Amino acid sequence: MEMQGSRHLAVTQQQAWDALNDPEVLKTCIPGCDKVEATAENQYAIGMAVKIGPVSARFAGKILLMDVQPPNSYTLHFEGQGGAAGFGKGNARVNLSPPVEGSGCELGYTAQAQVGGKIAQVGQRLVDGVAKSMAEDFFKRFDDEMQRRHPQAYAAEAALPPPSAANPLKEHTGKHMPWWAWGVFAAVVVVALLLLVR
Repeated sequence: MEMQGSRHLAVTQQQAWDALNDPEVLKTCIPGCDKVEATAENQYAIGMAVKIGPVSARFAGKILLMDVQPPNSYTLHFEGQGGAAGFGKGNARVNLSPPVEGSGCELGYTAQAQVGGKIAQVGQRLVDGVAKSMAEDFFKRFDDEMQRRHPQAYAAEAALPPPSAANPLKEHTGKHMPWWAWGVFAAVVVVALLLLVR
């Protein structure tokens, strides 16, 4: 399966980069996650619980960051095992860039993943639905965490005048998601992390 998405963030590119590389932020934002630990440079161990239809399992996995170009992008390789529930593996490309207009930054991702075992047998629609829901949950939690850590960035963006019809700014709702995105791991980074449970 392949997924891609993007989201506008009110924080600066550097602030977003730092958060996406902070194990505590990821642990807070990934649904069901109870462990994100650095095991070596650009390597992490992750643990999370997930329920997809009748299949519930705890997944343990690892993430390796490659082609790291701070604060712009990296490629994330991941694999996870959920015992009898199955496995997931894949990779994701995460990009941060300045917005075309306004403040904050843009987060974009593309991801490919492969799943097997009982999770793969519950049906692609159900798996895709759970993944999309987890991605949306990740981004909401990530926005909430960034607002908690950087309230001034969100206050400054809220004070900006609304976009004109002739030159609209990208919406800040983050609902540009076919997926994760967690992430990569979501997230996600963000998207890749979320695909781990698949």
